[in-house]
Amino acid sequence: MPPAQGTPSCDLVTVPARQGLEAVDILRRAQGHEPVGPVLHDGTCDTLGFLVPPGTADAWDVPGSACTRTDGRGLRLPTVPPAAGSGWLLPPAEDAPVTDPAVLRAALDQAARMIEAADNCC
Repeated sequence: MPPAQGTPSCDLVTVPARQGLEAVDILRRAQGHEPVGPVLHDGTCDTLGFLVPPGTADAWDVPGSACTRTDGRGLRLPTVPPAAGSGWLLPPAEDAPVTDPAVLRAALDQAARMIEAADNCC
């Protein structure tokens, strides 16, 4: 389905669902938090995708994740999930068109540490 005209452009950071869900929780609970942009859940691949500003992929280097570059043009945000088997965990909203990549990086790092601690406990 073609993206809607006038929608913001973005890149996509993809992470394993477990880490992504922890990161969403961290982002939404942060005191004075930055808005969290739309988040896609791909049940087929068990991943989450965070929409971030175009150009983020140029410097994205977080282990265990990938950032899809869109040739500098940015992917246009569709109003419906773009792939079969996916759905919006957090749907697009006007007040948070994308997630700040620095804030996302910190949340993903914290989530990875929490998961590692839980997995190595006892």
